[in-house]
Amino acid sequence: MKINTALILCAGFGKRLNPITLKKPKPLLEIKNMTVLEKSINLIKELGINKIIINTFYLKEHFLNFIKNNNFNIDIQIVEDGENILDTGGGILNMIDNLSEDDFMVFNPDTIWSKDYRNEILNMEEFYYLKKLENILLLVNKKLSFDKSYKGDFNLINNLISKKDKKDFIYIGCQILNKKILANEIKRRFSILNVWNKLIYEKKLYGYESKQKFYHLTDLNTFNKLKDL
Repeated sequence: MKINTALILCAGFGKRLNPITLKKPKPLLEIKNMTVLEKSINLIKELGINKIIINTFYLKEHFLNFIKNNNFNIDIQIVEDGENILDTGGGILNMIDNLSEDDFMVFNPDTIWSKDYRNEILNMEEFYYLKKLENILLLVNKKLSFDKSYKGDFNLINNLISKKDKKDFIYIGCQILNKKILANEIKRRFSILNVWNKLIYEKKLYGYESKQKFYHLTDLNTFNKLKDL
């Protein structure tokens, strides 16, 4: 079993990086002469995935031009959120509207992705199919976060995610989902957090631990620090 399609969430306003995101969307900001979106695409190609769907809303024409002007040698489709931004959950639901397969991967381009994540994500994918799961999130211990302002959102024990105890883990922007997870949702604006919280309550949200140092475009201050690395 293999994931064939990856979604990249690119519709957000990037307000915490104003003023630089007033004219350029956050996924097209550059770290060491490469956009963070391109870093995401490169990793997805390393994973052997053959199709990418990108959602857009804010400054959407920038993405159309970016994909048109670059040859990534992979099938890339752009899907617009529509007249109103759909947030993470609604955006994912909109992107999988015509998806033929049941399982898919989702990336946040806010994370500075690299080939170092390849084996971890492939191992997460293998675990997902081996255990016959319908969801799994890539998490990291907050001590590995470059941005020390992160307090942690989750606890992870035996690959089961909860919100009890110390909450030492952070979601780092890669997950595998099955369409069943969103079967009862309608196309509207909603956060994927709502779905996660329901699964946590049911003790059905799963995680896989990354050992990589976590770099993320949290805000303008962090972005400026990352540029100087």
